[in-house]
Amino acid sequence: MSQSTPPSGPPVDKNPYADQPTDQPPVPQPGVPQQTVPQGAPQPGFPVAPVAPATPARNNFALGAVAAVGAGVVSAVLYGLVIGLTKHEIGYAAVGVGFLVGIAAGRLGGRNQTLPVVSVIVSVAAIYLGQLIGEAMIGAKETGLGFSTIFFDHFDVVQQAWKDNADPLTFAFFAIAAYVAFQGTRKAGL
Repeated sequence: MSQSTPPSGPPVDKNPYADQPTDQPPVPQPGVPQQTVPQGAPQPGFPVAPVAPATPARNNFALGAVAAVGAGVVSAVLYGLVIGLTKHEIGYAAVGVGFLVGIAAGRLGGRNQTLPVVSVIVSVAAIYLGQLIGEAMIGAKETGLGFSTIFFDHFDVVQQAWKDNADPLTFAFFAIAAYVAFQGTRKAGL
């Protein structure tokens, strides 16, 4: 058996930072050149991750308008249920109607310039339809008739009840929903 002998030659350089804890930044050593890397630049020894391409901005008016109408119908029914169950108009529900219509139009339609206007029209129509649904629910409870009978067969009575109960707060809810829908569409379409 032969014993191996350590190789002879120049001494191996030791890392001057090897004895330091890894959770602290290295302490500069005299005689060792310091490397400065600008902030945000790739660090030496680390691979550079590829930058994802920017997603193209959609500009689909038809899809945004259909999404706004769909969200408007759903939110109108929900708003009408809230009014019918509580017998009160609730401002936060009007904000919710405008928000749902605006977000749906903006997310699916993109940065189309006419979508905020479409979302305003749809949200005002949704608030009106929701208020009519609420009036019909209240009328159905008071008369003992079914909701569909009141809403479809006696729609003129429902509209007259809405006109009789309309006050400045009713129209304030229209304005709130329109504003929220406009801003929601603009911000969601970014």
